[in-house]
Amino acid sequence: MAKLYEKIRDIDRRVVFLFIALSVIIPLLYAVRFPEFPTPMVKSVFDAVENLPEGSRVLISFDYDPASEPELEPMALAWMRHCALKKHKIFIMALWPLGQNMAEGVINRTIKKDFPDYEYGVDYINLGYKSGGPGVINVILTDFENMYPVEVVQSRPLHEFPIFKDVKNLKSMDLIINVSAGTPGLKEWIQFGSDPAKVPIIGGATAVQAPLLYPYYPKQLIGLLGGLKAAAEYEKLLGDKYPQYSDIRKNKGRIRMGAQAIAHMVIMAFIIIGNITFFIDRMRERKG
Repeated sequence: MAKLYEKIRDIDRRVVFLFIALSVIIPLLYAVRFPEFPTPMVKSVFDAVENLPEGSRVLISFDYDPASEPELEPMALAWMRHCALKKHKIFIMALWPLGQNMAEGVINRTIKKDFPDYEYGVDYINLGYKSGGPGVINVILTDFENMYPVEVVQSRPLHEFPIFKDVKNLKSMDLIINVSAGTPGLKEWIQFGSDPAKVPIIGGATAVQAPLLYPYYPKQLIGLLGGLKAAAEYEKLLGDKYPQYSDIRKNKGRIRMGAQAIAHMVIMAFIIIGNITFFIDRMRERKG
């Protein structure tokens, strides 16, 4: 027993790293997941998309990069699918340089894969990235074509696309969705876009950024998805409403939450073991 205790107490840190690695890899491979119980804020975000009349205009801004992709991509995938299921007109843009690449990846995995009848320039359009942050929002508040003379896929003027019929500026939108990893992001979209245009807005942010955005809820912000947990809850609501999207393979947020939860439990187990051995050693020192 004494030797076993010493082995546990003096466990090599490489063994700890191995356990952490396995606690992430195995749940991801086997799509381990846990029940999700959506919070009122997540339900508000879901309802904001679900309750829009079919064919409403939705602008989605991809303001993140690969560093935040594991946490934010599930939100973007769920929103893109939800908007397409509701047959909304989707206007895509980015205020981050790599946001355009993130948007293209989401389009390939949702619209092009699951909605082949969704026609580019008619049902959705990708305006691409523009530098300037709040300045970009200020310009499209009055006129899209002043900021975007052409879109990025076909390099054609916006007015040539049917989706831009009767659309002049941000005020023509019915809903703004922002997927944000920082600045410029959701805060700027609220201050310079949603409020002046009087267009409702919802958003998703990394867990570390979310507390900074809660003060805008519920008056200026309908709802917020804060981190991977909220993304998993949104996927649960989407799967309940549309059973074809309850397939766990399409629920990246729920899969990643399963791995994250197990990894956290492993870390907690090692913390508990470390504390137990610490107090046992202290008791032995006092006795002896």
